[in-house]
Amino acid sequence: MTVMADQPTPLMPHATATWLVDNTGLSFEQIAEFCGLHILEVQAMADDLAGSKYTGRDPVYAGELTQEEIERGQADSTYSLKMQKAPAEVTRTKGPRYTPVSKRQDKPDGIAWILRNHPEVTDAQISKLIGTTRNTIGAIRERSHWNIQNIQPKDPVTLGLCSQRELDAVVKAAAKKAGLENAVSDPAVEASDKARLIEELRRERDDNEKAAAEAAQEAEAAAWLQAKRASEEEQLSGMPIGTASEAPSEPEAEAAPAETPAETDDAEEQTEE
Repeated sequence: MTVMADQPTPLMPHATATWLVDNTGLSFEQIAEFCGLHILEVQAMADDLAGSKYTGRDPVYAGELTQEEIERGQADSTYSLKMQKAPAEVTRTKGPRYTPVSKRQDKPDGIAWILRNHPEVTDAQISKLIGTTRNTIGAIRERSHWNIQNIQPKDPVTLGLCSQRELDAVVKAAAKKAGLENAVSDPAVEASDKARLIEELRRERDDNEKAAAEAAQEAEAAAWLQAKRASEEEQLSGMPIGTASEAPSEPEAEAAPAETPAETDDAEEQTEE
């Protein structure tokens, strides 16, 4: 039997194999080769021992085989079935592009940047480029978005939402349609936007470093104060008992008996004599 290495497999190989087992006299080897399966899988389908039950799919109705090809295979068990028509490849061409979860929170910032710097770009182009909906774009444009206070325009290329080539292509197409070809590539505007974004990111980094330094200083001061209090408590707990009571207090030392008027007169008479 000739092995058709370059021949594609049916669109639903297990369902096609089930139909061929139930409706033709082809050998297990022929069915396994045509469907791209192992012969033991086909044997399990024939013996009703397969782990999953498949609904048969008619390859003749699907246009992948002809009845003449099946009859030729039934007449010669060494004949390799040839596919009449390969299944069409299924590709995803419609709908917004997929964006990783970690990047989805940055979409509003990228949309706001495009709306501010390239108003000629349509909502449909933004939706396809960023991977968002027109309702979100309209809410950001009208400033009715639920998180509009925290949205800051940022370059979608820097945010990783699209490539520079994709953004340039969209801007160029929109500008050409709006008759703004001369305003598409303005290096001064692009340099200004990038410099502004770099400065903003640098300022955020400096603010974060400053906040971290202040937090470290506060923690160090709190630790020093706690250590000082612990040292004072340790000194007080180590003093001998009664030491504080033996020392005369200041009020007791100052409280001397006052002289009476009679004692004062006697002292003056003795002085005159």
